[in-house]
Amino acid sequence: MKDLQLLEEEIGYEFEDKALLRTALTHSSYVKEHGRGEQSNERLEFLGDAFFDAIIGEELFKIFPHQEEGFLSRTRATLVCEASLACEAVRLELGEFILLGNGEERSGGRKRPSILADAMEAVMGAIYLDGGFEAVKSVVLRLFRDSIEDAQHGKYVVVDHKTALQEKLQSRGITDIKYVLAGEEGPDHDKTFLVQLEVNGKAVSKGKGKSKKQAEQHAAEAMMDRLERGQNVL
Repeated sequence: MKDLQLLEEEIGYEFEDKALLRTALTHSSYVKEHGRGEQSNERLEFLGDAFFDAIIGEELFKIFPHQEEGFLSRTRATLVCEASLACEAVRLELGEFILLGNGEERSGGRKRPSILADAMEAVMGAIYLDGGFEAVKSVVLRLFRDSIEDAQHGKYVVVDHKTALQEKLQSRGITDIKYVLAGEEGPDHDKTFLVQLEVNGKAVSKGKGKSKKQAEQHAAEAMMDRLERGQNVL
């Protein structure tokens, strides 16, 4: 692992509790190999995910005072989706700081979008526990300033198919939309997830991806494509 001080300089925050940052950068594959005394970043990832939604959501609420809820939801989803978080992680060279198991290391885990996005969320969760809400808010808004400005000017890099599909179906009065994990393929360090999309209890499309989030996006994209081609699938 590279010197964590370099990462602190990049994100603009110095930890009081360095162990929190180390945990935020510890992938589950590393814990499986090293066992006792190590904790993965999964709990911090859960926490950071919530703060990304809250902080970006509040900022969009301020800069788009006349936009409806649907627009705000789509924009927020675009800014905090896996691809967007991974892109920012690449800019920070976050992958160079992550503790990985040997198998994950050999399979290119340092560049895998799902791992990078999860680590970004975990680092934000760690900042909150170390310094509080205002600390994590300052870091998030600074790191995502350019992305927020792009959104403000209508520049979208990532399409959030799940939100688009949800809005399309809800406009038809359909609210029973579920993404169900249908299977996993490959070894632990290089899994592929299969997700099935169910609408009103009926399986309508499937998607594959290197993370569950990516698989869900692909399932939603497949369903949107079928609807746009006029197929009667509901």
